[in-house]
Amino acid sequence: MVNPEFSDEIAPGARMELANRLFFRLYQCANMLHKTGSRAVEAEGLTTQQWAVLGALSRPEAANGMSVGDLARYLMVSRQNLSGLVSRMERDGHVSLAPDGRDRRSRLVRMSETGRDVWLHEAQPKIRDYYERALEGFSTNDVTHTLHYLLKLLDNMRALDAGTGEVEND
Repeated sequence: MVNPEFSDEIAPGARMELANRLFFRLYQCANMLHKTGSRAVEAEGLTTQQWAVLGALSRPEAANGMSVGDLARYLMVSRQNLSGLVSRMERDGHVSLAPDGRDRRSRLVRMSETGRDVWLHEAQPKIRDYYERALEGFSTNDVTHTLHYLLKLLDNMRALDAGTGEVEND
């Protein structure tokens, strides 16, 4: 569904140009996040993908671990991509895999003690510094509004991914 507020404001060609610029900038931001974020935590042997896995596993609701499928859905990545990443993290001692007591076919990914130590004491201070530097010049309102619009865009993309094509507008 097209947002009538936006489509009535400008001509379709100008709207397409703005959309193209927006998505290209998002693409560039994602690439720069991967490059500069990985650089921020490389001394800890982490990449931004591993940082995301440890961040997901550090949440209180993941204290007992997460199934590979749930973790993949949470991170919005394919199980295949996550599987290789988790295997490397297990090899490096950051996570452990164990059978799920509720479903023996499923395996739970848990942050290991080594992973927790790396996450809390080594990576977190560097991540906080990275955020401060990357958000330099952003007010709290800027960050709040950016988050709001990114979540709105993400909801629309989830609807597209689900195949519904239906997006809700506020």
